[in-house]
Amino acid sequence: MAVVIKRVYEPASRADGTRVLVDRLWPRDLSKASAALDEWLRDLAPSDELRRWYHARPGEWVKFRQKYLKELSHPEAETALCRLYQFANKRKRLTLLFASKNETRNNAVVLKELLDGTRKPPTGTGPSGASATRQRAAAVRRR
Repeated sequence: MAVVIKRVYEPASRADGTRVLVDRLWPRDLSKASAALDEWLRDLAPSDELRRWYHARPGEWVKFRQKYLKELSHPEAETALCRLYQFANKRKRLTLLFASKNETRNNAVVLKELLDGTRKPPTGTGPSGASATRQRAAAVRRR
């Protein structure tokens, strides 16, 4: 399974496979038809507070990523993350869509790293939370 990231403003193509928007806000000046989404997982996006924090501090990428991964361990995000793993396991290609002008440092990059296995899944508090999150992600992958 290939996971790619793409700005939602770029034209959709057959090669995109399943197209999932991972932003909380709908992209400006974009119709739903031209977005050609298969799913919009709002709960995977950083909170408004974190999004604004990072916008004011674009040089704080490492800290943003840490805070974002922590947010992904919250129950509402965890459910959406499991849904994303389901998409990734059922399709040959998954395209994560984002609206940010920064194509190399945004939440879709972090999600791609999770799906590719280059980042650990978000963990709850303490070792038992980490274990439970990994077990749920593994269970979703097996489906």
